[in-house]
Amino acid sequence: MVADSTNEDLVRYITPAGLKLMRQELARLLREDRPAVVEIVSWAAGNGDRSENGDYIYGKKRLREIDWRIRFLTKRVENAIEVNPAAQLKRDRIFFGAKVSYIDEGDREIIVTIVGADEAVSDRGEITLLAPVARALLGHAVGDEIVLRTPRGSEQIEVLSISYPDAS
Repeated sequence: MVADSTNEDLVRYITPAGLKLMRQELARLLREDRPAVVEIVSWAAGNGDRSENGDYIYGKKRLREIDWRIRFLTKRVENAIEVNPAAQLKRDRIFFGAKVSYIDEGDREIIVTIVGADEAVSDRGEITLLAPVARALLGHAVGDEIVLRTPRGSEQIEVLSISYPDAS
């Protein structure tokens, strides 16, 4: 499925956990953050001169930021293509949601999990499906040697292991 997709589709892929987090953030912004800022702006507007009213000026700025994020998240959630890695049938190959261990030319073992563009957190070893490493790994199996093109030139990596979350 991933191999035949367009870049636009790849941006829309997301794991169930990633989609849940986006929905939670959207709900928090709509139910908590935005109403709190609206209340502050209303209070500040009642204090008179708005041109020098820091609470009003900052509040309006914050409100624009929140509204932008709400629009962004709403569009992303509506257009998301939820892909559950636990349902992957070809577990011997690297696809979306795979946790992959590979070794680079410096004999360093690197472990990455391939996730959606909106959910990748590098501190957790997650990389976006659009990352050059992820694109190089897709479709490969344990033992495959892959040429990875980097800004420093080509590098050879070897796939050590592939795993997917267990189906619940």
